[in-house]
Formats: sequence, C-alpha cells, structure tokens
Amino acid sequence: MAKSPLQVGIVAGEASGDLLGSLLIDALKHAQPGLEFVGIAGPKMQALGAKSWFPMQALSVRGYVEALGSLRKILAIRRALHRQLLQTRPQVFIGVDAPDFNLVLEEKLKRAGIPSVHFVSPSVWAWRPKRINKVRRAVSHALLIFPFEEDIYRQAGIPATYVGHPLAHALPAPNRTAAREMLGLQTNAEYVVLMPGSRPGELEALARLFIETAKKLVEKRPQTRLLIPLVNRETRQIFERSLYEAQVTIDGEHANLPLRILYGHAHEALQAADAALIASGTATLEALLLDCPHVITYKVPWLTWQIMRRQALQPWIGLPNILAADSVVPEIIQKQATPEALAQAMEHLLNDDIARKKQIEVFRQQRARLKRNTPALIAHALQPFLSGDRHAT
Repeated sequence: MAKSPLQVGIVAGEASGDLLGSLLIDALKHAQPGLEFVGIAGPKMQALGAKSWFPMQALSVRGYVEALGSLRKILAIRRALHRQLLQTRPQVFIGVDAPDFNLVLEEKLKRAGIPSVHFVSPSVWAWRPKRINKVRRAVSHALLIFPFEEDIYRQAGIPATYVGHPLAHALPAPNRTAAREMLGLQTNAEYVVLMPGSRPGELEALARLFIETAKKLVEKRPQTRLLIPLVNRETRQIFERSLYEAQVTIDGEHANLPLRILYGHAHEALQAADAALIASGTATLEALLLDCPHVITYKVPWLTWQIMRRQALQPWIGLPNILAADSVVPEIIQKQATPEALAQAMEHLLNDDIARKKQIEVFRQQRARLKRNTPALIAHALQPFLSGDRHAT
C-alpha cells in the first residue's frame, strides 16, 4: 500500500507572500520530494503544486480601516480553514507573512498539537512591538529574513532561525542591458518604473496619484518613458480604469502618455529602469536588490495613518532606509505625496547621478547582509517538523 505524502499547511495573503511562499515550497521540495502543500496559495505557489482551498485575493486588504469592509468574509475563511486543517492534520503549518490572519490561526493550530511556523516576522522592530508576545504564543518556530531580528527573538525566548532574505538568494545579479533587451526597450532611452502596489485595494487608492505624477514628470522630461508591471488581470483593469478617468491614452496615434503596461516582469523592469516610483512595501526591497534607485511614497486613510503613526518605532517606512538606518531613499508620504512633489523628487533623482550612485552603493552593502543560502537554511530549520517529531522547536 502506497504511503500517503506528508502534508504541509501553508497560507500566503498577497503577491509578495506568494513569491516568498513559492521559494519556500521549492526549497522544501528539493530537500524532501513528495511533500504536499495545502491551504491558501497564489499563482506562483500553485505552479509548484500547492492546493489553494480559498482564493488568496480575499486576504489582500490594506490597512485597518479598509479591512473592516472585508472582515466578516476574512474571518469566515479563517474559521473554515481552521476546521479543514484540524481534519487533515498537516505535519506542520507555515504562515507566510500576513500576521493579522496567520498568527491567530497558528496559535489555534499549535494548541491543537499541530506545530506552527511563521515565515517573515511581523515588523515588531518598526511598530506594534507588543506583537512579539502574540508571536511567542502562536509559533513553534520563526523563520527570520532580516539579520537584526535575531536578537529580538532571542531576547523574547522564541525559537527562530535567520535564513537570509529569499529574494536576495534567488534574484540574479542585476543586468540592465539584458533586462532592456528582454523587454524590447531602447538601449539609451530613459525609463522610469511605476509601482503603485500589487493589492487591488492599494492600486485603487494610489493609481490616480501615480498617473498624475507621471503626467507632470513627462511634461518636465518629454524624453522619459514609463513602465508599469501589473500582477494580474484584476489589477490591470483597475489601472486601466484609472487611466480612463484621468483622460490618459497610452496606445495608438492619440496616445498622450508614453506608458507601457507589463504583465508581470517587475524584476526585469526594475533592472532596466533608470529610476522608480514605488509604494512602500516589498517592492522597495526588490528595487534595492536589483540596483534600482527610487523614491518611496504611500497614502492611507487619515484614521489608519493616525493608528500607524502612534505605534511607529522607526522614522522611516521604506525597507531600504530601515535596513541602512539612514535616509538613503526619499520618502514622500500622506499629505506631502502630491503629484507635484513626487514629480519633482523623481526629476531630481533622474538629474542627480551622484544621488543615484549613492543609493546603489548602499543597496549593494545591504544585499550582502541579506544574501545567504536560504533554501538550505529553511530546509534545515524545518526538517525536525517534517521528520514526524510533533514536539520539534
């Protein structure tokens, strides 16, 4: 009689988590072929065989206030997922980021005797530091992606392993020439990447700001060409609707903005670009790893911002600045984030070779800190859970 495959529960809540989850799945499958992954997965994880019982998009909500409208649906999904995982009893459950969703689920599963691992620590070093207590209750082990997190977890008495950042391991050394050739871009033209976010709610909130900024930038620099990588059909439709509302045409003889929409290819676009305008989040780290100078922006509703601001521990919101503990990348957020201010910041960055080179120099220093043999470290940390030892820590 054939032996049933070991099952791993896993949940990712948005595009960045899907990418990290796919790298984790790939690492574990190479170390231990035959594992079965079930839970909530995005397209990259599903391409590696993960079964998604619920759509990942249902969890892709930004901010406190915005989440309220989806709260009932999200809670119902978590209850149903919890019941299903208790029935199937996977060898281990892995929550990939999405701490507000995953930590509650992890705590319940841990109490029920299913080991729980959290991959990507909540940003307790940036804001809401008391969440470390929730992490302690919820997890059997944590996989950390930033080097400064090790001391925090050690002091909190939480079993944890620093595995490096999966993207730092997975992404190749930046190659601007190859990226431009792959995307069919002109060798000597000036390109700017727009990255207003991967979640639908984020894009709804920020698309128009990015479009108006692009219009003002091109008015000042007619030679600039624009690229926007979008992750799926839904985000493309949202962005195209924003273009229509802004009376912008990008195709045909009546085009009035030199903008090209890409389906995916965010990494190639960042390598190819002279600079980028990026909504704060994982994309800023991707820009760091791919040597793309950029400006960071973000806007959330007033109430969400007040809650975040009061709990902040860092003067920065962008990962490149937090990693460097310095204001390396300009951050223009909230009321200051107007099309005029953002276009001016982008124009300054494009005009200033020294500023761009300084960003890239710091980026390379931080990339060296983040680059480890991440797949091997993940596989080693999780091996006790996959060997049948329910009491692994």
